Amino acid sequence: MIIVDRPETLVVGYAVRTTDAAEADPARAQLPGLWARAGAPGAFAHVPGRIDESLYAVLTDYESDHNGAYTQIVGVAVRTAARLPEGMVAVRVPGVPALLFEARGPMPGALGEAWQQVWKHTESGGLPARAFTTDLEIHHPGGVDVYVATLPSFGDSYAEPAAAS
Repeated sequence: MIIVDRPETLVVGYAVRTTDAAEADPARAQLPGLWARAGAPGAFAHVPGRIDESLYAVLTDYESDHNGAYTQIVGVAVRTAARLPEGMVAVRVPGVPALLFEARGPMPGALGEAWQQVWKHTESGGLPARAFTTDLEIHHPGGVDVYVATLPSFGDSYAEPAAAS
């Protein structure tokens, strides 16, 4: 895990609203269907202005933290979203400081391990803290890069007021 400045990205794709609890129940899970739709041959062939061949997963609109509802959009990065294909949405992923977790190796296991690292960091109170605003996965031939947005850090210049004696 390293801290990077994630660049702004515009993603066009398919969206679902879900929770991790729902995804743990095969009868309620929506993400497998979302990924099957996005992974179908030619799923994004009609999207104009693609910038690369990677698949992008945006996790946004967090209800609270990793226990609440969120929206996941799976799609492609584009230069502009002037004409949205039917059934697709556009989301602007803001450029922010982010924790970068690299998933390498057999998928989806390596990606699951990367998210386990994210959850461990979150639950242990690791710094910088997660912002729960907009997170991004970039799926490319070498693996998956997971960018987790962080809260602003004020560095070491902040000090607690001295106790009165």
